Amino acid sequence: MTTSEWVITLLITAIPLVGLIMLFVWAFGSTTNLNKANWAKALLIWYAILIVIYLLIIMLFGAAMFGFMNT
Repeated sequence: MTTSEWVITLLITAIPLVGLIMLFVWAFGSTTNLNKANWAKALLIWYAILIVIYLLIIMLFGAAMFGFMNT
């Protein structure tokens, strides 16, 4: 892939919902460049890890707030 193709790819992924949909298209599409497909899969894995971490933090602080409210 050329530099301009990567710039366009990163620009598309910066659009909130469109970027996420395009990551799935690029990761699991059959005509996608192999480098872009691997990059999209890796980014989706990172997004999944971050979502799990965010949920754990929200549950931790939610439990703490609930505990403080009951005392």
